[in-house]
Amino acid sequence: MDRQQEFVLRTLEERDIRFVRLWFTDVLGFLKSVAVAPAELEGAFAEGIGFDGSAIEGFARAYESDMVLKPDPSTFQVLPWENPDGGNYSARMFCDIAMPDGSPSWADPRHVLRRQLAKASEAGFTCYVHPEIEFFLLQSLPDDGTVPEPADNGGFFDQAAHATATHFRRQAIETLESMGISVEFSHHENAPGQQEIDLRYADALTMADNVMTFRYVVKEVAITQGVRASFLPKPFTAQPGSGMHTHMSLFEGDHNAFYDASDPYELSPTGKAFVAGILKHAKELSAVTNQLVNSYKRLVVGGEAPTAVCWGHANRSALVRVPMYSPGKAASRRVEVRTLDSACNPYLAYAVLLAAGLRGISEGYELSAATDDDVWSLSDAERRAAGYDLLPQNLGEALTEMERSDLVAEALGEHVYDFFLRNKRNEWDGYRSEVTPYELRTGLPVF
Repeated sequence: MDRQQEFVLRTLEERDIRFVRLWFTDVLGFLKSVAVAPAELEGAFAEGIGFDGSAIEGFARAYESDMVLKPDPSTFQVLPWENPDGGNYSARMFCDIAMPDGSPSWADPRHVLRRQLAKASEAGFTCYVHPEIEFFLLQSLPDDGTVPEPADNGGFFDQAAHATATHFRRQAIETLESMGISVEFSHHENAPGQQEIDLRYADALTMADNVMTFRYVVKEVAITQGVRASFLPKPFTAQPGSGMHTHMSLFEGDHNAFYDASDPYELSPTGKAFVAGILKHAKELSAVTNQLVNSYKRLVVGGEAPTAVCWGHANRSALVRVPMYSPGKAASRRVEVRTLDSACNPYLAYAVLLAAGLRGISEGYELSAATDDDVWSLSDAERRAAGYDLLPQNLGEALTEMERSDLVAEALGEHVYDFFLRNKRNEWDGYRSEVTPYELRTGLPVF
């Protein structure tokens, strides 16, 4: 037994932990959990916990359903929910999914990301990410198709007049930090009820775990405040959607491989090739970074989200941006990918973005010129004349791009790639056949 496992077992005894929740994630990014008593954990470390993989979306077929949860002791945290006696009663650990012979399951999103991180490591890189996570606080979550009501009427950076959102963010941040997740800052976003909390950078696997924990914590804290939280990318027609702008950097030891003091953008040839890789493959990645039908209601002109494949410096209409908050500070040089939304599977999203960037580096992609255009303000004709390649306009187009992508197939692995495509094709086909209230409202009176 290693030292981390010993620490977990000792903490369980010292803190009188009654349940340990073993967390894992399905292919679509939904958090799953199996609870075990502390007495079972030593055996779980040694042999894992068996479960029926065929019960989980995308994991296994019925005749190959035996799978094993292997707890990762480095992810151990006491959950900050108190029992009636005032003591903490449960903890959680993320798990890797293995087959009965001990080999990694190709259906495990954590394993998908680990494989890409191993490729980065072989090239001498460690990948760090820092997400800006947006979401909505709502009065309730209506299940009858009616428009939800935001929990406040605030706008960008509003503070004093919106006590509910302010109190919520404080409690959410305190809860996250009690679980070892560092928060950089938070604020009210543009739309009524819309919030943003930015997590301090971490390695990509730790951050993917943190994003999954973040979504769970935010929903739990919202309930204690009498509201509900939603990570649906675009719940309101007339308001901006919720993104998860993600800052990425590669380090070689203590050296930021993206930094070059002599470049006008302080972006090294490695950083430029990484951005070029993301731009070249951006359309292929869209179904993973924006996996819902609803995701593409956010990626429209005027929606404060990228719609074209381009990059820039201070240009927030670009797909990739090179922030310059700290010029001359080597450790801060990173690139910001602005397409992702907060409903994606972070393990798969980070895996395909890293794969695209590494492809750009390994094959020496040339980065196109930066754009200073406000792409949002251009007409369709102006965008075409300027040579901007548009991102997919809907999930169907995104899946078509993904289906012909060798890069995404290799990054996800055959099992995850095939299941993801099948599942999302079913979602798209179901949406296309649905008659919407918009069609009835505009069509019935006149046709």
